[in-house]
Amino acid sequence: MAVSRHLAIHGRVQGVFYRGWAVETARALGLSGWVRNRRDGSVEAVVTGDAAAVADFVARCHGGPPAARVDRVDVTETAPATVAGFEQRPTE
Repeated sequence: MAVSRHLAIHGRVQGVFYRGWAVETARALGLSGWVRNRRDGSVEAVVTGDAAAVADFVARCHGGPPAARVDRVDVTETAPATVAGFEQRPTE
């Protein structure tokens, strides 16, 4: 069954390849959705896919790429992503 989650990732997550890492990770897990930087210094993502794959992605986001320092990941249920595949979006 497909599920969707909205993530707000806080810490040192900009300028450390976090979005690129998220795109690679999500695509490897077969997820759809998007990721973008936020002006407040956080990273935001919406992921949709198999419940186990989404849970795996969320768990991996607590670590992120090697240069990141993730302080917290806020996760909420959300409407499904309306994109095919997984994309990096401009900062908002």
